[in-house]
This record gives sequence, C-alpha cells and structure tokens, in this order.
Amino acid sequence: MNKNTLRLGVAFSVLLGLSLLSSAFYTVGEDQQALVVRLGAPLGAVSEPGLKTKIPMLDTVIYYDRRLQTLTPRSEQVILGDQKRIEVETYTHFRIVNPLRFYQSVRTFDQAGTQLSQLVSSSLRRELGQVVLPSLLSKERPKIVERIQKEVIEKAKPLGIEVTEVRFHRADLPLETSQAIYDRMKSEREREAKELRAQGFEWAQQIQASADRERAIILSEAQRQSNITRGEADAQANQIFAAAFGKDPKFYKLYRSLQTYRTSLADSAPTLVLSPDAEFLRDFKTGPVEAPNAKR
Repeated sequence: MNKNTLRLGVAFSVLLGLSLLSSAFYTVGEDQQALVVRLGAPLGAVSEPGLKTKIPMLDTVIYYDRRLQTLTPRSEQVILGDQKRIEVETYTHFRIVNPLRFYQSVRTFDQAGTQLSQLVSSSLRRELGQVVLPSLLSKERPKIVERIQKEVIEKAKPLGIEVTEVRFHRADLPLETSQAIYDRMKSEREREAKELRAQGFEWAQQIQASADRERAIILSEAQRQSNITRGEADAQANQIFAAAFGKDPKFYKLYRSLQTYRTSLADSAPTLVLSPDAEFLRDFKTGPVEAPNAKR
C-alpha cells in the first residue's frame, strides 16, 4: 500500500467520522417538538428546545410544529331537523400536544387534517340534524356550536391533538333553497296584499253604502221638514190673502189679475195678439174700480 492510498483512506475515515459525529446531534427549535424513531419504532417525544443527541444511522427525528394550527375544510350541505338544507363552512383551531400518539394514529399532518375534518363533519351533521333553522338564528346558536366543539375535542384526544376552538365561518341557505324561500315569501306577500285590497274594497263599499244611506235619510228629513215649512208658510200666506181679500175684495182681485199678467206675459213672445174684447184685457181698459169709501 503506497502513501497516497493510505492518505486517501485516512481522509475518508475522518470524513466518515465527522459525518457520523454530526448526524449524532440534532436541534429542536422553540416552535418545534421532535419524535425520535429507531428502526421504525418510536422511542419518545422531545419538547424541550436545544441541542440533542441520537444514534447515527439508527435513529430518525420527525419534527412537528407545536404552534396553533387552523383547519378550514370546504363548505358542505347539512340537513337540519326540519329537513331544510344549509351550506355550512367551519374553521377549527388545534395543536399537536402528544407527538408519540399523533405518530401512532395519523403519522402525517395531511392525514391529521383529513381525520380531523371527518370528525368535525360527523359531529356537525349529528348535532344540526336535531335542530331546526330558527334555532340557528336565535340565542341557541352558541349552545349548538359549543356542543359540536365539545364532541370534537373529546374525539380528537386519541389522535394526540388538542382542539381549542370550533366555529361557524358561514352558515347560509343554498342558492336554490334561498330562491325557493324568496319565491314563497313573495307569493305569500302578494296573497296578503290581495286579501288586504279585497278587504279594503269591501270596507269602502260598506262606508259608501252607509254614507249613501245617511245622505238619503238626511235629504228625506230635510225634504220633509221643507215641505212642512212650505205648507205652514203657504197656510200663513193664504190666511194673509184671505184677510186682505176680506178687507178690500176689489184690490185683491186687481192684485191677482196683475199677478196673472206678470206670469203670463213673462213666458210669452215679444208680441202678444189678443182680441180687444178679451176678458184678459178688461182691467187694462177700465182700470181699477174705486171703492165707494175710498178717500180722495
């Protein structure tokens, strides 16, 4: 063996030793926790930050984030207790608190997200399947969410996961359901409007009939009172005329003749043709006859 081959072997040995020495150490950050696995068998979790040692070539270190994580699965349709459908979108805050149990149950973070999404979905469907839509719009909603969160927390513990919060990000009616409800509300309001119009028309007819009846009664009473007053006035006028006729019959006769002239000539044409010996013109030709006791 020459010197070059010896030197090359020594250099390789040194590099191999340095590589094995460096692989015997690993670091854990403040926001990390580690799980040491030896030949596929997990040994234990390391949560304290700092420089740690392991057996090279035998031990493998798996790191997990110890910070709070957020899971936001896709929205899903849920059937409520009153058979109505709603679109529900949730979010879940969780962290890995037991790396060993987490590795044994789900191993990877992606698999944990899938498993946790299924837990939230099953709890969501089970709880909302027992409530009606008005409950989600009332003060009962926080209690419903609290029951869902409590169930998810208990089911996530065997996975080495601590769930801190489960909330509704959105809970709306599906578009087709919203449109159907809107159409139903519209038709209901239109029906109520028609009923109100019909009722208003009926009230208007009743008011109009009552007003017409009162008008007829008032006019009839006024007509009756007018006839009574006119009859009384005519009676008084006849008494006055009779008294005047008794005092001076010739003057009364002349007055009645003048009244007849005024009535007849008012309705005649501009030219009135009469016979000279007509009785109608007697007073115009002779004039009034003076009473025997008239003063001169």
